[in-house]
Amino acid sequence: MKIKCLFIALLITIGSFAQSTIKFDQTNHNFGKIKKGIHKSVVFNYTNLSNKPAVIEFANAECGCTQPDYNQNPVLKGQKGTIKVTYTAPNEGIFKKRVTVKYAGEKDVTELVIEGEVIK
Repeated sequence: MKIKCLFIALLITIGSFAQSTIKFDQTNHNFGKIKKGIHKSVVFNYTNLSNKPAVIEFANAECGCTQPDYNQNPVLKGQKGTIKVTYTAPNEGIFKKRVTVKYAGEKDVTELVIEGEVIK
């Protein structure tokens, strides 16, 4: 019985370390229908749950039509930060674009997704 309790405690401890220390309010945004050539932006908000300051190491978009904008100042524990993602709507049709965000000292990356449909 003691071994079973120790094993369960170990699993809980390991699971708590595996959780990200950055919590986004949302990681997906649907613009719906937007006109071709119009620039649309969304702001993704996040909270630093870590005891150490969170610093964005990079935020890379998968194409030139999507531009992430962020501040590289440290976000302290419990504070909020933002990443603004702008889409330029260059071509008609349905789109789904990703921005990969990496924080200094974090092993995992976060993927932000924007989508919608560009119309005439």
